[in-house]
Amino acid sequence: MTQIKTFEPSFHQAVYSPYFPTSGPLLIPMTNDYLFRALLQRNNTVLKSLICSLMHLLPEEVSSVEITNPIELGTAINDKTFILDIKINLNDNAVINLELQVINQHNWIERSLSYLCRAFDSLLVGDNYLDVKPVIQIGLLNFTLFPEHPEFYATYQLLNVKDYSLYSDKLRLSVLDLTCIDLATEEDRSCQLDCWARFFKATTWEELNMLAQDNEAIREASSTVYQLTQEERIRMECEAREDYYRTQNDMQLVLRRSAEKVEALEKENDRLRKWIADQGQDPSTI
Repeated sequence: MTQIKTFEPSFHQAVYSPYFPTSGPLLIPMTNDYLFRALLQRNNTVLKSLICSLMHLLPEEVSSVEITNPIELGTAINDKTFILDIKINLNDNAVINLELQVINQHNWIERSLSYLCRAFDSLLVGDNYLDVKPVIQIGLLNFTLFPEHPEFYATYQLLNVKDYSLYSDKLRLSVLDLTCIDLATEEDRSCQLDCWARFFKATTWEELNMLAQDNEAIREASSTVYQLTQEERIRMECEAREDYYRTQNDMQLVLRRSAEKVEALEKENDRLRKWIADQGQDPSTI
């Protein structure tokens, strides 16, 4: 069981001016995955704070945190070339795959396993198996992965199915459910995970200001978000992602409605067959 570490992070002086609006809707929702990437790529202090919370680490335990697959912010992207996951090198000793997933495409389990195994299988010719680095896959999901088992922050590892002993601590998957903040545990709150979840769910500056009052990391993150959304090229890419979300949601809605129509027709067909059978006729002959 992870030991609970209550801490108040210490941060460097903010890179940007602390000014940001005090009211009104956000130009771009915080659940925008392009803005998420831009924020963590632009501000390493914010990245470090988020990783400390997700990994339950004290700031002094993190000597370095580096994004190893940065993109050129503001450059035009498309769905085929945009890399959703953020690859992070932690203390030059562990690999973290971090991703914000807004739409439930019903493939997160397989997708996260693919990311995890791909990152783990990184040995070069001549390397020793013992030198393979631990790999952690962390998904920030804006939906509940297992509706029958809702949980705010869940972690999964390879365990013995009989006595639950750990096979290896070098593979781990974690899921932060942004829709289940009310289920945050004392351990989650001590690591400020609930604060980060509320930050990513915020839709107004009033919400961000409230969170930033007593949290310097959130204050710096909010300031960076404001600066990023003032940059036209970055804002345009964020807006393109929002349009992509709307298109995906429309497609899912069409599929749901089609499935509902098929189900209704099948029920009507069953009703008619039953009625015909009740009349003493064989439904298969009609």
